Amino acid sequence: MSDLHSLNEAINKRAGRKLIPSIGVGILILALVIGSLSFIDRVLFVALALAFVYRGIWEMDRALTRANISICSSLYLSATAIFLAAWFEGIAGIAVATALTVPFTLVAILTRGPKDFVKNAFASIFTLVYIPFLASFLLAMANEDDGLRRIMTLVVLVACNDTFGYIFGVLLGKHKIAPTISPKKSWEGLAGSVIFTALGGSFMLSTYFDQPWWVGVLVGLGAVITATSGDLIESAIKRDLDLKDMGALLPGHGGVLDRLDSVLLTSPFVWAILNLVS
Repeated sequence: MSDLHSLNEAINKRAGRKLIPSIGVGILILALVIGSLSFIDRVLFVALALAFVYRGIWEMDRALTRANISICSSLYLSATAIFLAAWFEGIAGIAVATALTVPFTLVAILTRGPKDFVKNAFASIFTLVYIPFLASFLLAMANEDDGLRRIMTLVVLVACNDTFGYIFGVLLGKHKIAPTISPKKSWEGLAGSVIFTALGGSFMLSTYFDQPWWVGVLVGLGAVITATSGDLIESAIKRDLDLKDMGALLPGHGGVLDRLDSVLLTSPFVWAILNLVS
């Protein structure tokens, strides 16, 4: 038992995360997603996703405050509008709702006066696009007749990228990809992500979407690019604001944005690919 404890502590130290709580939280989130899409009314998936987006906006607001940047509180209303539009009108709804909420956000910031208008306005628009806009593609997928398998394809791709990148990085990682942005991310970890995300993509696309295996491999490679980029972008935000995590809501993960960074950038890509192959 002491050997297992020592091994776990060594993994935690090298990875910078507590492994067991991280696995537990991941399983719980997965259970909530599957339950809301298959066993319960799918509208509850909207509520679940919106709750995560609200929390993400709150985490971003809290983080930006450290740099004396204040985003607009109307973003919660804007996020709700984008999500409802995504659920009822799909991609057209997302486009229209975002086009309307951007000027609305700028006017809301303008009511504060000219002081710090530029940085607060840009931060608000960035937050609007980065969190609710990108996350709304989850609803566009979930509201399809085969919404569960589309969301599960996204989950498998992101999970393969993150999990095997983590494992290979912990066990073999020596050569850093971007040490000034994400010191824990290595080329060896990226190799693990590439191999297993390609396998995961091949399995999902061939099994559930009747595509040749190589199409799934290409989708997996694309997901590695988007998911890894999402992780690096969120890491850059934290480095710029001198933060370790965006929050502490999820044990072993940090904040909601620490968990959703890969998902946010991968969701539009998976939505586009699955619409194309369907």
